[in-house]
Amino acid sequence: MDQQTATEQQVATELKRLRQGIDNIDAALVYLLAERFKYTQAVGEFKAGNRLPPADPRREAQQIERLRRLAKDADLDPDIAEKYLQFIVKEVIRHHEVIAAKLETKPGG
Repeated sequence: MDQQTATEQQVATELKRLRQGIDNIDAALVYLLAERFKYTQAVGEFKAGNRLPPADPRREAQQIERLRRLAKDADLDPDIAEKYLQFIVKEVIRHHEVIAAKLETKPGG
């Protein structure tokens, strides 16, 4: 095996190792998101059952501040954390609206 082939194999092996780490983290994130959405589903049902609005701008602002602080502490760009939360909140509100609409269409709802 020549030097170039050995170097190419080392590069390929290291790239594969690094990507495996990324894949593992992605898998963990998906499971964590699923767990998070179980809780937001329960919040949506609670809100709908108590006729609370799907969105809570005050809570959202608090969460953005909190995640931006956490991001700074973790050496992550706070804008990334905020964009993540904005996406999640948008989906959560959409789910809460669906839950509320279903509750309204039930007899006695």
